[in-house]
Amino acid sequence: MLTDEVKIKIFAGKGGNGMVAFSRTKMTLGPTGGRGGDGGSVYFEGVSDLTALNKYRHKKEYYAEDGKQGKSDKSTGHAGPELILSVPIGSVLHNLETGENIDITKVGQRVLVANGGVGGRGNMYFRSPINTSPEEAEEGKPGEEFSFFIELRLIADIGLVGLPNAGKSSLLNELTKAQAKVANYSFTTLEPNLGVLEDLIIADIPGLIEGASLGKGLGIKFLKHVKRTKLLIHCISSESEDMKHDWEVIRKELETYAEEFKTKKEMILLTKTDLLTPAELKKKLAEIKKLAKNKNSLGFEAISIHDWDSLENLKSKFLSLNQA
Repeated sequence: MLTDEVKIKIFAGKGGNGMVAFSRTKMTLGPTGGRGGDGGSVYFEGVSDLTALNKYRHKKEYYAEDGKQGKSDKSTGHAGPELILSVPIGSVLHNLETGENIDITKVGQRVLVANGGVGGRGNMYFRSPINTSPEEAEEGKPGEEFSFFIELRLIADIGLVGLPNAGKSSLLNELTKAQAKVANYSFTTLEPNLGVLEDLIIADIPGLIEGASLGKGLGIKFLKHVKRTKLLIHCISSESEDMKHDWEVIRKELETYAEEFKTKKEMILLTKTDLLTPAELKKKLAEIKKLAKNKNSLGFEAISIHDWDSLENLKSKFLSLNQA
């Protein structure tokens, strides 16, 4: 199961307390209490594992370690180690206290989100001509703490969209050797699937229905994953009795959800063409050609996963579009 939304609270470590200590030797009489170590800070780091948010589903609070107390030989106590929390690339970190939003877009990207507390000063720092034997030391400062809402928005080059059972998952499997679940009924795909074609990332977005932008069917849960794709491949099944209606349903839902879909480029893909006679295919292609005349269109293609030539042609088309 892909977890794409979690809420957690993070706590940076408290600074260690300063030490009160004295040297008893004649040569070094006086205070020797050192500073406490700083508390551990908290970082988020981008990883390639799309399931990285799963571990945050049940455990909701994460603590970095506190700094250690200062030492009696004027040494600083050990700092608390950093706490590094992994999140998938494509995550948006919403700081619920500050309102700051942070995008994690690269593997290895590390972002400091909570500073550890500063260690308190030991009594050696309070020695003065007036007070040569201070018994005063500071407590360490508390670390920062914040609540975060973490939202995964998949980063893909190409997004496959369409009504349920439009052949998206089968196409993804054939193009990329992914293992998306396939069956001849609606909503087989209940979460996004990703595949890789050379250096191209393709996302199979669960089937949309009329009213998806208002929460019907699988709702808006997955529409956010389409926003970051560079290009849409709009799959329409050859089995459709009204392709224009099917196309308009998806376009309406996308554009209702976000203004940017009004200008995002798309290619229309007629799928399952092996189910058609030559005459039926000719008629369907004429209809698709009309739909592909909209201002955002990059044309149209016809495909059957059982036709090796059409698959190879589509692969070449995808790769060339990505390089354009």
